[in-house]
Amino acid sequence: MLDDILARLLQKHQSKQEIIAAGHDPQIVDRVLKMVFRAEFKRRQAPPGLKISDRAFGSGWRMPIASRWLT
Repeated sequence: MLDDILARLLQKHQSKQEIIAAGHDPQIVDRVLKMVFRAEFKRRQAPPGLKISDRAFGSGWRMPIASRWLT
């Protein structure tokens, strides 16, 4: 269940409402989304890195520094 919620959020760029509409319990979706957004500070401590997926984490989930050479 967790893997599907995270895949929908991070890889498929689905909104909270779309994830709930896919059949997931709204309370569980709320909890998972809160945990992901609360843990965002951990990603800001890491040094800049190459983009390895279509969704990068960071301030506002923007693209990493090297992204202009990858596109």
